Amino acid sequence: MVTRKVYECNLSHLGMGNMRLPVLDGKSGVPIDFEKAQQIIDYAMEQGINYYDSAYVYHSGESEKFLGEAMKKYPRESYHLATKFLLQANPDYKAVFEEQLSRLKTEHIDFYLLHAISDGNADKYLESGCIEYYEQQKAAGRIKHFGFSFHGSPQTLTRFLDSHSFDFVQIQLNYFDWNYGTAKQEYEILSGRNIPIIVMEPVRGGRLAKLTPETEGILHEAHPDWSCASWAFRFVKGLAGVKVILSGMSNMEQIMDNVKTFEGDEALTIEDEATLMKACAAFRSQVVVPCTECRYCCDDCPAKINIPEYLKLYNNYKLNGWWQLNSLEKVDSEGKPSDCIACGACTAHCPQNIEIPTIMKTIAEAMKGKDE
Repeated sequence: MVTRKVYECNLSHLGMGNMRLPVLDGKSGVPIDFEKAQQIIDYAMEQGINYYDSAYVYHSGESEKFLGEAMKKYPRESYHLATKFLLQANPDYKAVFEEQLSRLKTEHIDFYLLHAISDGNADKYLESGCIEYYEQQKAAGRIKHFGFSFHGSPQTLTRFLDSHSFDFVQIQLNYFDWNYGTAKQEYEILSGRNIPIIVMEPVRGGRLAKLTPETEGILHEAHPDWSCASWAFRFVKGLAGVKVILSGMSNMEQIMDNVKTFEGDEALTIEDEATLMKACAAFRSQVVVPCTECRYCCDDCPAKINIPEYLKLYNNYKLNGWWQLNSLEKVDSEGKPSDCIACGACTAHCPQNIEIPTIMKTIAEAMKGKDE
């Protein structure tokens, strides 16, 4: 397993995320299937993976407990623990930290993070007193390295970095967000300050592990023996500022494929990267609809559906997964997708020739399936 030097630590380039462990019921996230999850951990340790990431809220609080049990058979110096404090879950940061040490059966956390800093909560974290408290714990040796995970704008990232001295930062980075999100800007901000980067969602929550048939064909033609996930990992591997690339591996097939990808230090060639960018552009065009929010479709809709807002939600659903449907009820609209009668009034006025009734039906069916 390839490693990267971060301060005094030699960290495995591939890290084990513990947010998507195998579970017994397959749905709610608990209870964790301890036997299968332990097999994954054991294989990870066998293959040289030594960075294990969790959080106070993962698997409804059971992830840290599992990890504490799973790792107790290994020497503490043979692995590095990372976990996080989420202010919204429990603002009592002192009690949370003590509970986390107990759950993880350890006297110190190697990499401790403030969880999910965003534009909306950055000031709350800054004003809560938690940062000063965790800095005290670092001085006492109970935290070795202190950082945060980030889900906000580049402007907020810069402002947060200016507020205190942080040892590392965890960001969402993958080839899709590099091209169509702010991942590249975030990477450049952190690299410019020589701050070690931990990457989460390198396969975008699994969305980049299975693409459209046409897009997969582009990648398969170039490298028949590479999985789609392998392409995504290899892109991130090529970024020098990235020290650990996390993967939430749910089964043995996934971890074995990932370990194979990280056996060497090779990333993508120039030709490979051009192929991936071609596939990325094709994937985006195939899964999203080109709505420009002109609203020509709205005036004659008998169900009074706010069509552009639902098309925006549809795009988020196709790119990011079913959880985007949680925003369905928040859409400001008199009519709902389920109210669509497929009269065609909208499509007659759409400059982009979007098959709106078909998409309204898809959203309605997906929401129904989510609730069942």
